[in-house]
Amino acid sequence: MGKVAIIGVGQSAFVRQYPGSIRELAFEGFKAAMLDAELATEQIDASVICSAPEYDKQRSPAGVFAEYLGLNPQPTFYVESLCSSSSMGVRLAYSLVESGLHDTVAVIGFQKMSEITSSESQERMGRGADIQWESPFGTMMPAYYAMFAQAHMATYGTTLEDLALIRVKASTYGQINALAVYRKAVTEEMLADPESFMAGPVASPLRVGDCCANADGSSCVIVTNEKKAKAWCKKPVWILGLGAATASVNLAGREMLTGLSAARRAADQAYAMAGVGPADIDVAEVHDCFTIAEMMAYENLGFAAPGQGPELIRSRATYKEGQIPVNVDGGLLSKGHPIGATGGSQIRTIVLQLRGEAGDMQVNDPAIGLVHNIGGVGLYGNVTILGR
Repeated sequence: MGKVAIIGVGQSAFVRQYPGSIRELAFEGFKAAMLDAELATEQIDASVICSAPEYDKQRSPAGVFAEYLGLNPQPTFYVESLCSSSSMGVRLAYSLVESGLHDTVAVIGFQKMSEITSSESQERMGRGADIQWESPFGTMMPAYYAMFAQAHMATYGTTLEDLALIRVKASTYGQINALAVYRKAVTEEMLADPESFMAGPVASPLRVGDCCANADGSSCVIVTNEKKAKAWCKKPVWILGLGAATASVNLAGREMLTGLSAARRAADQAYAMAGVGPADIDVAEVHDCFTIAEMMAYENLGFAAPGQGPELIRSRATYKEGQIPVNVDGGLLSKGHPIGATGGSQIRTIVLQLRGEAGDMQVNDPAIGLVHNIGGVGLYGNVTILGR
């Protein structure tokens, strides 16, 4: 297989309410990546646009963006796998480049969730589940992940205090991430105080502080072949492994509720393709839409045995100085979660880490990084392994 590299990454600030249009929002992430790669638009052979539909009013945004970003007449593609759309977009870009069909592909993820109300947004998220058999019962995202949390607690003895530790870590790094939507400190005391907003109930046992926030944002990842990567880029980051899997839409069809089988299978594929294992990962970005999601990711990715995830956060092993730093950009819990842009933002963080350009969030000399990006309630699992 030919080697495929990432030579440019960018994202907009993630904000609660972006004042411009979706094409202007997409331009911010695209511009940052193009400046990072030092490319001109005519050097982009194809584009992949990634988002979850129905959050904005534009049908077929790929064509609109290709025109606005100056990428006509090159072909453009639209990819949707809910919250993992831009990771799936990078998988498509890898395939297009590795096959030789295109040399250089821009993967642009976006979401402007503020165009609809919070209640409308929750209703659309609920439709990411089975609209015939589950979502009519009100099983929206917090309720689903609350069931995972209850199962993990009942099976392994995980506590609310363990989940609080994950939120505290997220806020530690969110405060130093200039692009994050939530940049305030969160303490264990805030999550334990019934009078605190962060301790307010959402879906038992999850509290406000256990949940990420909706956001508007865009991201861009530029993928190219080995020849152009070496000619154009001083610090290419190579795509070493890709894994993708799916699971039953309905939770009744799942083999377990203490983790996500799609994530576990995607990780196994990515490790096998890269020829590495969990112990080889120096830094990771995982999909922490809820605190329990990060806890399950520790175990699904093999960083901890089933039921041992709490030990990683209790020992601070997932902090920047720890054995396996995880989400040292604040994760979704602090950055926010603009659905189609999230995977690209995670990949950007790992690329910057591997290039030694992560600033205050920089981990000590990482060589291999991992991105874990989940779509829906574990319906889609994507794992991407990158190396210097």
